[in-house]
Amino acid sequence: MTWRGKLLHVHIAPAASYEMEELAQAQLIAGQGIVGDRYYLGTGTYSARPDVREVTLIEAEVLDAIAKGEPRIPGFKAKLGPEDHRRNLTTRGVPLSHLVGKRFRVGETILRAARMNVPCKYIEELLGLPGLY
Repeated sequence: MTWRGKLLHVHIAPAASYEMEELAQAQLIAGQGIVGDRYYLGTGTYSARPDVREVTLIEAEVLDAIAKGEPRIPGFKAKLGPEDHRRNLTTRGVPLSHLVGKRFRVGETILRAARMNVPCKYIEELLGLPGLY
């Protein structure tokens, strides 16, 4: 199956909890991630874990659903900007769950989706939005 999705945003942060910085383009290094990002540098919150996150993605459709208060917590609404969710790449039109275990192209780069990365309490605390996840 081929999806013609879009890459909307590229973000990096130099270390855990630092503000995300938007890039117009990024350099990705195989087995390491995005040059300048916390996981490339080994300074991310989860860098010490064996399932290191070289590049993380999120669907813009998920952000749209959170803004509408669906589906997990009806009535809870939060508008998250592309710099808030702490993922490197924001996409639209690509169901990321369908890519797990597969290789796919983003621009000139071939990525392999190792697993889904469920949002956690860390992001809730960092954003000051209890109940988000």
